[in-house]
Amino acid sequence: MPRAPVTLTSRAVAELVGGRLIGDGALALSAVGPLEEADGATLSLLTSTRYLPEFRASGAGAVLLKAESEAEPAGPAVRIVVADPHGAMARVLAGMFPASAAVPGVHPTAILGRGVRLGEGVSIAAAAVLGDEVILGDRVRLGPGVVLERGVTVGDDCELQAHSVCHRGTRLGRRCMLKAGAVVGGPGFGYISGPDGHRRIPHVGGCVLGDDVEIGANSCVDRGSIDDTVIGAGTKLDNHVHIGHNARLGTGCLIMGGCVVAGSADIGNGVIVAGHSAIAGHIRVGDRARIGAKSGVISSVPAGIDWTGYPARPHREFLRAQAATYRLAKIIDDLEALVRERSGGDA
Repeated sequence: MPRAPVTLTSRAVAELVGGRLIGDGALALSAVGPLEEADGATLSLLTSTRYLPEFRASGAGAVLLKAESEAEPAGPAVRIVVADPHGAMARVLAGMFPASAAVPGVHPTAILGRGVRLGEGVSIAAAAVLGDEVILGDRVRLGPGVVLERGVTVGDDCELQAHSVCHRGTRLGRRCMLKAGAVVGGPGFGYISGPDGHRRIPHVGGCVLGDDVEIGANSCVDRGSIDDTVIGAGTKLDNHVHIGHNARLGTGCLIMGGCVVAGSADIGNGVIVAGHSAIAGHIRVGDRARIGAKSGVISSVPAGIDWTGYPARPHREFLRAQAATYRLAKIIDDLEALVRERSGGDA
């Protein structure tokens, strides 16, 4: 949880973000906010000239902005010129709202199995349950009700929030975050169907998360059937994302809320999948591909391309198909008028 904000001077903010200060360097800033709601103690940002009207009317104490807007005659007088206002604001947020330091120790209601190994500075909250032979690295933080099954390993500086679960065979790298309710390494959705119904396939594989992976709240990453499910280093999953058994995600991917990646899908490095999309199993999505919102991907996607729609296709092709669809109503009207004309108005 973030602490109460730390007050920073405008000069300190400029130094923190590597920006160029215009105006009073001693101005005290103790809050951040949008241009239209900011007061004299608030740091805001101007990301585009589209928002110049809001900037000119803003009461913000200081504003992060690009060089193209620094000479604007109206608006807040204290300005910090940066190349990327969004990125600069992220650095300010980390400095102004530092995370609360975890208090090392094990809550008396936590349950630790046989052979559990704890690193230095570990913090384990109330009602957490650790199975036999669980290994926690240094400075790991476990929230209330976290469950780690037998043999789970968690790397240094990981944070597992309230009621997240790691099933057996799960291995987390360093600095991973599991948000509240995330479930990692559970049995996959695999069955053999026959005249007597559906018989579950035992899942004996693992689930491996690389360094700096983030799993969103109530998201699920299933373990593999006979191989591992793998999430590459630096990949971030939003809330309510499902990754099926044996899927492999590369490094630095972003998977937005509500997405589903089916079993044995192979997702390359740097792939971005927008919200509520679904990717079929046993296909390849190439490096740096981008999948548009609500897309249904049923065939492999080349590297570096934008795909959109259902079924998904190259983005420009999808737009052309949509445009043609929207023209159909007019074409039908014209066709019906032609039929009426040829039939003497009786159609």
